[in-house]
Amino acid sequence: MRDNSAETERLVLTSFEEVRDGVVKVAACAKRSITILTPDLEPGIYDSPEFLEAVKRLVLAKRFARVRVLISEPDRTVRNGNRLIALGRRLSTHLDFRNLHQDYRGKLPGAYIIADDSAVLYRVNARGYDGIMGSIEPVIARQHLDQFEKPWEASVYKIPVAEL
Repeated sequence: MRDNSAETERLVLTSFEEVRDGVVKVAACAKRSITILTPDLEPGIYDSPEFLEAVKRLVLAKRFARVRVLISEPDRTVRNGNRLIALGRRLSTHLDFRNLHQDYRGKLPGAYIIADDSAVLYRVNARGYDGIMGSIEPVIARQHLDQFEKPWEASVYKIPVAEL
C-alpha cells in the first residue's frame, strides 16, 4: 500500500488468502482507527498473526487509537473463539466489540475493514471472498463509515469477552 500517493492501489480479491492479506494491508495503513463489520471475526482472517500485529502496533503506538468491531453473528464468534478478542481483553481501552443489534441483522450483508477514513477492503457477501481493496478511497470509506454509525450506536451489547 502506498502512503502518500495520489493514486489508490486497487485490487480485486477472489480468495481467502487474498482477503486475509488485504485485511493486513488495510490494517497496516491505519494511523488512528480501524473499523470492522464482520459476521463472526472470520477465523484465519481477523486472528491471523499478521493482522494481530498490525492492530497491536497501532494501539500501542497511538494513545487515542481505536478499533471498533461490529459482529453480525456473535454466537458463532463466542463458539469459535478468536485471538482478536483475547487481544481486546488486554487492550480494552482501544478495542471495542459490539454485537449487531437485531434490527440491523440481515440488512448489512457485506463485510469490510476501513483504516482511518481512507483504506478499505469491502466484500458484498460476508460469506464469500470476492471483494475490492483500495488504499486511498476516502469517498468509499466515508460511505461505509456513515453506514456503520447508526448500527454501531444501536448495538450497545458487547460481546461477552469474559466468557471466551
